[in-house]
Amino acid sequence: MEQIVYLNGAYLPLSEAKVSVLDRGFLFGDGIYEVIPWYQGRFLGFNAHIERLQASLQAIHLELPYSAEQWYDLLSPLLDAQSSQYIYLQISRGYAPKRDHVFPASVQPTVFAMSNLIPPFLEREQGIKAVTFEDNRWALCNIKATSLLANVLLKQQAAEQNAAEAILIREGYVTEGSASNVFAVVDGLLMTAPKSSHILAGITREIILQLAQTHQISVSETAISVAQLAQATEVWVTSSTREIVPIIEINGQKVADGKAGSVWQILNGLYQSYKISAS
Repeated sequence: MEQIVYLNGAYLPLSEAKVSVLDRGFLFGDGIYEVIPWYQGRFLGFNAHIERLQASLQAIHLELPYSAEQWYDLLSPLLDAQSSQYIYLQISRGYAPKRDHVFPASVQPTVFAMSNLIPPFLEREQGIKAVTFEDNRWALCNIKATSLLANVLLKQQAAEQNAAEAILIREGYVTEGSASNVFAVVDGLLMTAPKSSHILAGITREIILQLAQTHQISVSETAISVAQLAQATEVWVTSSTREIVPIIEINGQKVADGKAGSVWQILNGLYQSYKISAS
């Protein structure tokens, strides 16, 4: 049976979903997106994801007056209650009859959504390798924009060095991964970069901060220097679909003993319990 997707008010087979080549999402990457996980027949962090979606829409001056309840009703038919899945939701500024950098007047946004299975991430227990690169992306990374070419190039560079993630450095400090947020344990303190225009503050990141605070784990939203990253006893990356993944090697050097650390073990366990109870 062919996958059903949502496009501009209709649920239809994926093969029938078409967008004009003059859509500004295609021509300019003029749009935003969101990824929302679904477990146990319910969304995880749904309201937080919708709040971030609305913040991104506002940041690019695009109005789409849907409430959280309306988004829920729109997206739910795409999901199977028995599977672990995620929604990919993308909104572009829409079709305009002329290619022009200036926002066109009176265009209808293109709204597209589909679901995909969340496959088991087997590397979560054993950890992954990462490499560091200079963060050469634009200065508005807090917008979850569809124009991800810089992230794609950085991720590809990492893959070409047999690493699963790129950790990005800006002016001597860690910002985030090419497709994740970064945490490090330094001198017993769990650290992650504070919110700014240089990072996309992930919903999984927020859940981890809340869990750490609730369970008296020392945590701080503090910039991680390159020197601190090198001396960290644990480094992780987080995202909605991969959850919390330990980094066991950076730039060919082991992180501590090259295994998932004790703080990760605790917080991963707390996250898995939270995932079941909150979804």
